[in-house]
Amino acid sequence: MNEYKPIVGITMGDPVGVGPEILLMSLQDKSVYKWCRPIVIGDHNLLARVSKALNVKVVFNPITVPEDGKFLYGTIDLISRTDLDTKDVKWGLPNRITGLAMIEYIKTAIDLAIERNIDAFVTGPINKVAMKMAGSPFSGHTELLAQRTNTDKYVMMMAGNRLRIVLVTIHQSMKDAIASLSVEKIFNTIEITHSSLESRFGIQSPRIAVAGLNPHAGEQGLFGSEEQEIIIPAIRQARSQGWNISGPFPPDTVFYQAINGQFDTVVCMYHDQGLIPFKLIHFMDGVNTTIGLPVIRTSVDHGTAYDIAGTGKAKPGSMIEAIRMAAIHANNVLKGGSC
Repeated sequence: MNEYKPIVGITMGDPVGVGPEILLMSLQDKSVYKWCRPIVIGDHNLLARVSKALNVKVVFNPITVPEDGKFLYGTIDLISRTDLDTKDVKWGLPNRITGLAMIEYIKTAIDLAIERNIDAFVTGPINKVAMKMAGSPFSGHTELLAQRTNTDKYVMMMAGNRLRIVLVTIHQSMKDAIASLSVEKIFNTIEITHSSLESRFGIQSPRIAVAGLNPHAGEQGLFGSEEQEIIIPAIRQARSQGWNISGPFPPDTVFYQAINGQFDTVVCMYHDQGLIPFKLIHFMDGVNTTIGLPVIRTSVDHGTAYDIAGTGKAKPGSMIEAIRMAAIHANNVLKGGSC
């Protein structure tokens, strides 16, 4: 980290999930204030209730713009975007009002980042069903981020200190995911990944592995033709750019090679191909980040955990790592001048 401390917005997430708890717990870690100047975007009433329940000693500093923040440990600079009645907020029970609230926090963070009032932002966990209750046409953060930033090429990356994975397809059935694969889609994923590893992660000439789709990466067409027809042509196109791209590798071996330092990231063809090995290693400290956007966004890699919301059992490790990564990415982009 250099001497500049970026301003990092942090959204509260779903009001009836574990978001408010892990947010407050994270800001009890003094390291956060060494990495960045945090701004919370959420609801004062609910955070005050949670801080009392968790016996977290903090002072809330209500602000309307980030520049009014005090950025002091023990003080939470808060942009309160809703005025929830805590009597009507029941842990683990989302409704239209709480759904609208969590969407409002996200929109505020995105707009602040677009306007360069914050350098990056971290999103707390949300629930797709709650988004639908609120009437949102989006199924999650990523689609909303893309629409609001007018971005059509973006990639979901999961990152930890031992493994990074990116996904060519995300939330689709296996049948639809396979049908949607194309040379262009895979190449675009590699391109965005290569650019982001250089600009955000500060990795020069990143080593990118591409996983095959079929067992044994198709075994030269014996177990499927997608490698020959789609994946290999995309890899060749990427290599023609001078990038360090390898593959396609059998999915049952490539992640072992990556966690042992052979690659900087693995491009995966579908959701569970990448998420299963990633969460096996980084279940408590993994970070979700959307690359390819004109703004820096990281997130926890877990959900709202309605079953333990309000109990104080949730762990803040992923949130703390997401804040740290957002601060590092902001500094790297400020040095290099590009997202």
